[in-house]
Amino acid sequence: PRFALKRMLNFNAPPLKNTAAEPVWKVLIYDRFGQDIISPLLSVKELRDMGITLHLLLHSDRDPIPDVPAVYFVMPTEENIDRICQDLRNQLYESYYLNFISAISRSKLEDIASAALAANAVSLVTKVFDQYLNFITLEDDMFILCHQNKELISYHAINRADLQDTDMEAIMDTIVDSLFCFFVTLGAVPIIRCPRGNAAEMVAVKLDKKLRENLRDARNSLFTGDSMAAGQFSFQRPLFVLADRNVDMATPLHHTWTYQALIHDVLDFHLNRVMMEEGAGAEPSPAGARPKKKSRKTYDLTAADKFWQKHKGSPFPEVAESVQEELDTYRAQEDEVKRLKSIMGLEGEDEGAISMLSDNTAKLTSAMSSLPELLEKKRLIDLHTNVATAVLDHIKSRKLDVYFEYEEKLMSKSTLDKSLLDIISDPDAGTSEDKMRLFLIFYITAQLAPSESDLEQYKKALTDAGCDLSPLNYIKQWKAFTKMAATPANYGNSGVKPMGLFSRVMNTGSQFVMEGVKNLVLKQHVSLYETDDYRYFDPKMLRGSESSIPRNKNPFQEAIVFVVGGGNYIEYQNLVDYTKSKQGKKVIYGCSELFNAAQFIKQVRQLTCYLLPVHLLPFTCPPATFYLSTCYF
Repeated sequence: PRFALKRMLNFNAPPLKNTAAEPVWKVLIYDRFGQDIISPLLSVKELRDMGITLHLLLHSDRDPIPDVPAVYFVMPTEENIDRICQDLRNQLYESYYLNFISAISRSKLEDIASAALAANAVSLVTKVFDQYLNFITLEDDMFILCHQNKELISYHAINRADLQDTDMEAIMDTIVDSLFCFFVTLGAVPIIRCPRGNAAEMVAVKLDKKLRENLRDARNSLFTGDSMAAGQFSFQRPLFVLADRNVDMATPLHHTWTYQALIHDVLDFHLNRVMMEEGAGAEPSPAGARPKKKSRKTYDLTAADKFWQKHKGSPFPEVAESVQEELDTYRAQEDEVKRLKSIMGLEGEDEGAISMLSDNTAKLTSAMSSLPELLEKKRLIDLHTNVATAVLDHIKSRKLDVYFEYEEKLMSKSTLDKSLLDIISDPDAGTSEDKMRLFLIFYITAQLAPSESDLEQYKKALTDAGCDLSPLNYIKQWKAFTKMAATPANYGNSGVKPMGLFSRVMNTGSQFVMEGVKNLVLKQHVSLYETDDYRYFDPKMLRGSESSIPRNKNPFQEAIVFVVGGGNYIEYQNLVDYTKSKQGKKVIYGCSELFNAAQFIKQVRQLTCYLLPVHLLPFTCPPATFYLSTCYF
């Protein structure tokens, strides 16, 4: 998608490799969907380097700039088309390059043509393109379908009991449209596998049909010629594994211990951007004075941040230690520059004077020339110090290490060292939501449901702790329908073990005072499952086949795992770790929406008054966290 966006911003021509060449200055006009697609991939600096002088929302008040071309990147909605037509009538720009995120219909294209004709602006509409970029890339190996209007394809939307067939068809069509865009951008036609009897199967059937129809139209197929050149998978077709959120309800509720997943769980983190409140007014205001207003600070966690790329999947104690090491290294470099200046009697002199010194000052000159890099390093250290400190505050105040360790033991069927009631009843252990998440995981993973008397005891303790019990009612229905009590999900043997990571972090010189926080490190074992019962689709086959027998038994090198109903960073990190242990394998994780535990519980709470719909009749499949079968890998 990054290359496709750069190509689009270069008037749909390949980006110039000669960066010294002066770019053509232009204006970028996008809607909220386009903004969400661009923002995780291209920074403001990168946009400027590509000649984007202004980037504006389509429906904002925009002044005419008659001598500059405009690149539009919008969804082909009725509202957007009307606004584009209005722009043509007002002749805001020198020329118009119209790029639609999804394919535009012929009728809407005719509306634009009519408006251009009426405004005598036909010659101004230079190019019209369908970009097929209706998905959001958060990482090189992770994507989601949308951020705007995500409630339309949410877990709640798919599982409402009052859902009409037409509504379900519309939801499935929306998901399939985005997945089709994903494979067009990838330039590859996948082999599709999915379990039977759930929403994932509905998506698979529709996607297979859509891919098949496009391939059949040889003249207009999007998977031939130049489009295939963009494919990352040039030698082998990728395996596309679809799964349903209902197969694994415990993982989205799980308290986690890795950096990226913790940020998503406890902070305001979306589209690779963290928003935090600063200046909360720790110091008391003078009597009669207004309390200090909290300011919101945003931090972008991008691919250019090497610390983030290295440590986003690391256990939090390792991150805290690494931030401290980076800070110590920076301070040593800063002190070296100050020492050199002091020795040469240049304290307080400007950089210009230093650069004019003779050869014997080469060491100082070298140090000064690395200042921009040093300042950028300091900015990133400050960023991660602030973010990690905020995460640590949540860990300590809510005892998240205790929850993580206990839930890991529940999910791996390990021996428990304390009773669940003790944690629920402890007023200092977490929020009411933390307690509810813990109990729901206990209920989901239990091979035998607790007796009525035990359940009443748990419910009383939860109520006393201020918990809303409504999610439990839905989970009870869900467990009954999926017969999880008879065939419990195997969440693998993932466990935790203490390791000596805090030798530096625990000392008094550290930024992170971690006393009282357990030193837990992930020890993961991914469970693999046979998928012989999964349905098999090959869109390239001339005749559609309902057979579940795979035609291709060769091992796959590349795979895309996609969760219908929403996903999370825990599953993403599990797949990343799994891939690292498999030489030459590449796995991409995708989901219809990305939610944290609080957002998931909110959706479950809204479903409480519903019975489960027809398409969720009992079925048995492996947990959604670990779909990759030994028959493929």
